Amino acid sequence: MSKSPEDEHPRKAFGWAARDPSGVLSPFRFSRRATGDDDVTFKVLYCGICHSDLHFIKNEWGFSTYPMVPGHEIVGIATEVGSKVKRFKVGDKVGVGCNIGACHSCDNCTKDLESYCPKVILTYSSTYYDGTTNYGGYSDIMVVNERYAVLFPDNLPLDAGAPLLCAGITVYSPLKYYGLSEPGMHLGVVGLGGLGHMAVKFAKAFGLKVTVISTSPSKEKEAIERLGADSFLVSRDQVQMQEAMGTLDGIIDTVSAHHPLLPLISLLKSHGKLVMVGAPEKPLEVPVFPLLVGRKLIAGSATGGMKETQEMVDFAGKHNITADIEVIPMDYVNTAFERLLKADVKYRFVIDIANTLNAA
Repeated sequence: MSKSPEDEHPRKAFGWAARDPSGVLSPFRFSRRATGDDDVTFKVLYCGICHSDLHFIKNEWGFSTYPMVPGHEIVGIATEVGSKVKRFKVGDKVGVGCNIGACHSCDNCTKDLESYCPKVILTYSSTYYDGTTNYGGYSDIMVVNERYAVLFPDNLPLDAGAPLLCAGITVYSPLKYYGLSEPGMHLGVVGLGGLGHMAVKFAKAFGLKVTVISTSPSKEKEAIERLGADSFLVSRDQVQMQEAMGTLDGIIDTVSAHHPLLPLISLLKSHGKLVMVGAPEKPLEVPVFPLLVGRKLIAGSATGGMKETQEMVDFAGKHNITADIEVIPMDYVNTAFERLLKADVKYRFVIDIANTLNAA
């Protein structure tokens, strides 16, 4: 007979979980494994809410498992480290992102690209090496192998730093991989949400000229005055879009809703790159001819490997890059998801786990 989530492991844990595709979260008791030789155990202080959490709790991608404790933008303070751990000590600021395991032997893993491993283990709604279920960061404690933990610089606040572990690396990685981080380049950022506002911040830190592309004219002021973008395009304004044709070296498209790609492709210079990091539920139409005549590229990118994630957090510490957040109590999480569905947040919800997650 299989054990209950509360009795599966020796360390008692508490969080909030979704029980079915309704996506409604409520208090949940479960357990974590004991600290292994290569593990870091930490008290969770904050956890960001990612748009993919919304997809997962509602099983919109078709592979969710329940009960599910979401959360993969997890930060806290190390309380225990295993005997073989070298990079962390008790008291360190620790973070965990989207992945907590992989095969460690495939081509991707040997190149520090664990997130692309065919056997990657997600932080939640997945199964660990020992066959037990993984639970995420909407909870009081985490236990993770040292390889999948990130050391936070002392100067980065943990609440505003938490979204770096998904939103941050999701835009940092393609900028680096696709050669869009060279100073002086002109980058377009489609969408000004959790991912988009981080893309603007990293791009400006790299020394890029940044144009925000949005359907909402009302976002122009915040894009330029608040986030430091150089210019703004309303994607529904044909005159603006026509005038900007052929001006961008690359575009980071963060939009998860269905939208046309042809207007974006037209904005690219010859040899330009349109990189998709949002995940629309329905397929997008790809016009081939504009790609041929401009030798343009449509590409995708997920999160980065652990080496690059640490590099990104260190870069963020050096340049004081954090997310713009709204801190919420744990019992507000269901309302937060309703607002997230309406894009009613600037720009990332972060749950105050330490002060508002009560097991009573």
